[in-house]
Amino acid sequence: MDRHKALRPENTTLGVALIVGSVFLMTLADALVKLVSADLALWQIYVTRSLVSIPVLGVLMFWRGIDLWPKAPGWAYLRAALLVLMWIVYYASLPLLDLSVAAVALYTSPLLIALFSALLIGEPVGPQRWIAILIGFVGVLTILRPGTDASSWFMLLPILGAAFYAVAMVLTRSKCLDETPLTLALALNVSLMAAGLVVTGVLLVLDLTPEASSAYPFVLAPWAGMGAREWGVVSLLGVLIAIYSTGVAKAYQSAAPTIVGTFDYAYLIFAALWGFVLFSETPDTATVTGMALIAAAGILVARPPETARINPSGTAP
Repeated sequence: MDRHKALRPENTTLGVALIVGSVFLMTLADALVKLVSADLALWQIYVTRSLVSIPVLGVLMFWRGIDLWPKAPGWAYLRAALLVLMWIVYYASLPLLDLSVAAVALYTSPLLIALFSALLIGEPVGPQRWIAILIGFVGVLTILRPGTDASSWFMLLPILGAAFYAVAMVLTRSKCLDETPLTLALALNVSLMAAGLVVTGVLLVLDLTPEASSAYPFVLAPWAGMGAREWGVVSLLGVLIAIYSTGVAKAYQSAAPTIVGTFDYAYLIFAALWGFVLFSETPDTATVTGMALIAAAGILVARPPETARINPSGTAP
């Protein structure tokens, strides 16, 4: 086992608080992206948002005396690349699936995090936490309602995104503990900007016809003009991603990925909240039932096993 196993901190309260706060901001950012998706291309958002987030992170790192370059750049940028791929395949699925269906499919990630944590870094999972994760997964299936368009092969896109996210979070826990959360957040935002610039360049070279661009406008459309409203939104997006990308990194550094990953499910609850507030979307009975199962899973996974509560050493079996 690598040397980090004995050094991994266990601050479950901090990890849970950070991931819940981070996904709250993440869902707000995604709702804002949805608001401007009819006006701005995805790659334009990536680049213009990064024009705000990178300086914000750079100033914070300079103020705190943190080096801009990671201590292990290979692992830091591999993690960032996996997250960039996650967002690309997730957004690519949106023209093909309902937003709510794609989001729930993406949140198969906690189950994959538990699997990869056990297989790759030997994190203890235990029967209680496996049960909790499976309860959360049942909640996801309740929301998805197999047999609808959620069962089509296009569901593989957000599920592939979940796999990218799961591996990235396991790397955060196992290979990036020596990095500061701000360093990891900067690596991610630099990678997102680079991806946006590269794809924008490719689309310029391809020079797609308006008919081809209109097939998937959010992904294939050229850049559009930006006024005060658009710059205001992308500026807010830049601040939000600077905060939540730092928070997610710190959350997965602070506690076991199995625990933090289960509370990642809070994304679905907050997505329903913003959907109601911003788009007047009301979840139906099945969605509410699924969210209740997800909440129950979160409570169960955070509850120490019985043996841990009576063991004087306070360690899990």
